[in-house]
Amino acid sequence: MAKLGKRTRAAREAFADKVNLSVEDAIELIKSTASAKFDETVEIALNLGVDPRHADQMVRGVVTLPNGTGKDVRVAVFARGPKADEAKEAGADIVGAEDLMETIQGGTIEFDRCIATPDMMPLVGRLGKILGPRNLMPNPKVGTVTMDVKAAVEAAKGGEVQFKAEKAGVVHAGVGKASFDAAKLAENIRAFVDAVSRAKPTGAKGTYMKKVSLSSTMGPGVSVDLVSASGN
Repeated sequence: MAKLGKRTRAAREAFADKVNLSVEDAIELIKSTASAKFDETVEIALNLGVDPRHADQMVRGVVTLPNGTGKDVRVAVFARGPKADEAKEAGADIVGAEDLMETIQGGTIEFDRCIATPDMMPLVGRLGKILGPRNLMPNPKVGTVTMDVKAAVEAAKGGEVQFKAEKAGVVHAGVGKASFDAAKLAENIRAFVDAVSRAKPTGAKGTYMKKVSLSSTMGPGVSVDLVSASGN
């Protein structure tokens, strides 16, 4: 068994026997133990009572965090002509068509969000096997297939977070940085939980939201009281 470092041991000891904390107490604990040399991301994981293999139980959506993510999001846009110019003016990092498709097919994916105009989807569709597993495939349901390229790029840059349930029914995302003010982190967390709650699919049976956990990039996780997380 690998030997745990002093920092890891200290974090685990601090988290020992801590369960179902309020959002505020969980944030305080995470901020006090996030001691990496970089600004750690505060991550949330929601265990849901769904089976995403069934279409009527898929959970996906988008939410704009009120205080942003603290992350510099790199945005790629598939567009031509005036829409390509619009994307560049809005701050897109990469804009292209066939050339961008070939770059991605070659294994270079230097972006965190992918947006496309509707006319580009036959081209983008060829990249489904590459972008799909990375949750980067443009989708009209979350506003990344749109003619309003400017708004989509600005939203992606301004703290918009996409979420999608994985095979085990878990949704996870970054909701800020450990350096964030505690109140702003709490606001982001509750906004995210509310968005996932509102995305409850028609096929969900029984308990929908089973568990909420928070952690920092390098730290252990702690479970959060569901009522506190929902802000009710």
